[in-house]
Amino acid sequence: MDSREGKENLDAMRRVFAVARLLSATVDLDEILRVIVDALRDTLSAERASVFVYDDQTNELVTTIAHGVGDTLEQTPANPSDSNGAASTSVNEIRLPLGQGLAGEAARTRQLINVPDAYNDTRFDTAVDKQTGFHTRSILTIPLISFDVDLIGVAQVLNKKKGYFDAHDEEIALALASQAAVAIKRARLIEDRLVRHKLERDLHIARSIQRQTFPSSMPDILGYDIAAWSDPADETGGDIYDVLGLRVKDDRKVIVGIRCDVEQVLLLLADATGHGIGPALTVTQLRAMVRMASRAGLELVENIRQINRQLVQDLPDGRFITAWFGLLAADNTTLLSFSTGQAPLIHYHSADHTVTQLSSDTFPLGICEELPDQIGVSVTMKPGDLFVVLSDGFYEAMNSSGRLFGVDAVTAILRQHETVSATGIIEAIRHELQQFSAGVPASDDQTAIVIKRDKPTI
Repeated sequence: MDSREGKENLDAMRRVFAVARLLSATVDLDEILRVIVDALRDTLSAERASVFVYDDQTNELVTTIAHGVGDTLEQTPANPSDSNGAASTSVNEIRLPLGQGLAGEAARTRQLINVPDAYNDTRFDTAVDKQTGFHTRSILTIPLISFDVDLIGVAQVLNKKKGYFDAHDEEIALALASQAAVAIKRARLIEDRLVRHKLERDLHIARSIQRQTFPSSMPDILGYDIAAWSDPADETGGDIYDVLGLRVKDDRKVIVGIRCDVEQVLLLLADATGHGIGPALTVTQLRAMVRMASRAGLELVENIRQINRQLVQDLPDGRFITAWFGLLAADNTTLLSFSTGQAPLIHYHSADHTVTQLSSDTFPLGICEELPDQIGVSVTMKPGDLFVVLSDGFYEAMNSSGRLFGVDAVTAILRQHETVSATGIIEAIRHELQQFSAGVPASDDQTAIVIKRDKPTI
């Protein structure tokens, strides 16, 4: 090796080390890719360079950044020379299956490909040259492989300024590629971690907001004991409940404080399809509409009809809400029950320890604009009677054998614990369900409302 060649090698390695320092100084993926394409072009004395990143979800290479006209950096590659007719999914992106074109072949074989004459290689697509006016002569294609042998992407260097890419260029390119692969993977891991942490923070905030919509305590209405509880299967849930204290003022019903002269109680249990952020937003919207309509003095049946019409407009196809609405009055023993797809509803008769199961009055909210003319039933609540509304998460909970908890288990609990408070009944159902599932995680949200008619004291 003569002194000139040795000096060139030393200069090249200094550039590689300088690039390594630059790559280690940032975790921004776009900046890393810019450093890589500039380093490949300048260190290898080429005209242009580009980078494809590997999408392991689709098993494709995706263009990210390249030198364009006038050697400026562009998100759309100025010469994706090996696209081989790959369809562009957007103005800034070309997707290339593994094995297609030079980049796809380098990714598939994980081997460097050095093509001294692009037009003599059948894998080269001349269409881009014709479209852009650029003339590709030589191409060096390098797979980007991480330290743990994961495919990260492919880099391409176009047109050695003097001659062709030789073995020395290949060594430098591989050295740069190994540094680039590590930097890209590090940036992706950090980016994924930041996204995950942000999502976790957002979910925590969303759950906190949703939990704050639940009443902190139940209205105190003469003759009744009311309890409610909810637990989501995910960070946020598709179930919600609400219990509003009402009184008549100026010939219309208004929402009042928890223990402030409550004449009536409006109850809601709703279950949106699915669970998570989307359904949580949906049922929270429903709760808000119920409250606003109540504040406006709208009667419950008309309230339900108007809410349904709005949900038909708002919900995407295939989405709906099953809901139960109840209205209690302190001056009588009648519970008005309205169910839109929420069933079964359980009425436990204390006098003879029997159970009546009520089905839904109509289809779920958000499916059809017009509800039937007659909806809802009147339930006579005698002393000691229970009315229990549970979401599917209770009935459809499974144990390790795949057996459902079911309605019979709930009715058995009611018979055994009918003398305890409404809160005690919910606690008993939860306890028995935990024993039944024996550690099997809940697959759906669980929400409960229990109404108990007081027995007269002697």
